[in-house]
Formats: sequence, C-alpha cells, structure tokens
Amino acid sequence: MGNQLAPVPPFRPHLQALHVVVVGLDAAGKTSLLYRLKFQEFVKSAPTKGFNMEKIRVPLGGSRAITFQVWDVGGQEKLRPLWKSYMRHTDGVVFVVDSAEAERLEEARVELHRIARSSDNQGVPVLVLANKQDVAQALSVTEVEKLLGLHELCASTLSHIQGCSAVSGLGLQPALEKLYEMILKRKKVLRNSKRKR
Repeated sequence: MGNQLAPVPPFRPHLQALHVVVVGLDAAGKTSLLYRLKFQEFVKSAPTKGFNMEKIRVPLGGSRAITFQVWDVGGQEKLRPLWKSYMRHTDGVVFVVDSAEAERLEEARVELHRIARSSDNQGVPVLVLANKQDVAQALSVTEVEKLLGLHELCASTLSHIQGCSAVSGLGLQPALEKLYEMILKRKKVLRNSKRKR
C-alpha cells in the first residue's frame, strides 16, 4: 500500500518566473494586452510614460502553468532608447503592433529589426502580436508579417507572429504558449552548447 509510483509528468525544467519584455510603438495596445492577461478583461489605459510590471500566470493545460514576469515599456519615440536596459538578460521579447495602422508598420519594422539585431538580444525569442484584429481595417497576420520583414530576422532568432485582440482576448493564450515553447527551445540549445565546450 502506498508504494505504487505515480505517473511521471512530462519533463519541464524547473523555471522561476520567465522575464519577458513587451515593447512596440506607442498606441499599439501593449498595456491593454498586459492587463487583459492579468485581469482577464479589457482595461482601457493611458499612454505608458515609463513601464508597468506584472506577474502573469498562464495555464499550459491540466494543472500546469508558467509564470511570466512581464515588463511593459512605453513606446513613445523618446522612451525607445530605454528598451535596451529592460531587455538585458530577458527570456523573451513580445513586440506589439497595431494591425489597423498600416502607415506605421514601416516604423515598427525598423524598431523590431533594431531589437533583433542588438548584440544583447541575439537568439532571444521574439513573439510579434498583431493586435487589434477585431478592428475592421486591420491587416491580416500574413500582411503584417510581410510588412515587418519577419523572415529577414537573424536565423538564430526564433520568432512567431500571432493575431490578437486586447479587447476580446483573441489569440493571447496560443501566443503565450508559443512564446514559452520558443523560450524552452532556446534554453535547451544554450544548455547543449555549454556541454560541448
């Protein structure tokens, strides 16, 4: 009695909260997305003048969950030089774009590529959230992906684009699951490269 072994859960390395930075141009919906994840409802917010930080617990199926420590950094042009300091030692980057503002996607593209090419961010997974998919004039995810030049990012940078809506929550769960998957993949690659040395 009591000596039976319980089934072994699938391997998941023991991880503390994963450090994730949310950036993107001003008015893309970064803070609204953060609070949608935190409170499971839409919260209309004012422009971020600095940063917001929240711990978010994301269910992964069954009784498993992962905790993300999310830093939401303001996107106004004068704040963008500060992004670099928030990205040091980050596990993942979430880059949010407003899918309904096609005229700003070139500016977003420049910033996204600047982040991905930074030596501090080499290999850090990038999740692009094409927000405001609930708006009538929103571009499709495929169009946003093409205009951002995601295929041009460094080969060592894992990336994924997901359509979403901060208003409805559409697409957020699968996006965070994919981000977690990319972070685990990167950690495994880093671990294996250290063993080879």
